Amino acid sequence: MTFKLIVIGASLGGVNAMSVLLAGLSKNFPVPVAIVQHRHKDSNDDKLKTALQQYSQLAIVEPQDREEILPGYVYLAPADYHLQVEGRNDAVPHPYFSLSVDAPVTYARPSIDVLFETAADAYADKVIGVLLTGANHDGTQGLARIRSRGGKTVVEEPSTAYCATMPKAAVAAGVVDKILHLADIAPFLVKICRI
Repeated sequence: MTFKLIVIGASLGGVNAMSVLLAGLSKNFPVPVAIVQHRHKDSNDDKLKTALQQYSQLAIVEPQDREEILPGYVYLAPADYHLQVEGRNDAVPHPYFSLSVDAPVTYARPSIDVLFETAADAYADKVIGVLLTGANHDGTQGLARIRSRGGKTVVEEPSTAYCATMPKAAVAAGVVDKILHLADIAPFLVKICRI
């Protein structure tokens, strides 16, 4: 199976977790990555992007509305916008991102669930959802949608997460295919995304 998109969600402790995960993806990693990191609506976008870029060989960008999704990039949801994937399988030859200022979901904008659910609708079994550390239940519904569409779902091992609430919620809901220690997530992604 050829995966077309990896979506990652994180909240409390997420910057450190993402730095570990991104460091494990080489510059020729073949699948685009989209990230929602919970943060304050007034946070400085460049600081987070710059902090993560030092660990990533892939270019980290904040997508513009209607930006095409391409390999070689890590797309970071801008502060105070939901990041959504538009386009349904073969209906749109090249799915793209859209940005929304709809109401927060699970107290968050950007919301992990919004990204995960729209990615599942656009890519069906060609998407991988990864849920990392966090202090609420955002991401569980999104993983459920990914799994129901035939995609793969991965969570960080709750006992080793900085904050176990988010990964524990997904495990308790029964929507997880793999539970992995943080250091094992990138090697797993590399293995299953080989062309």
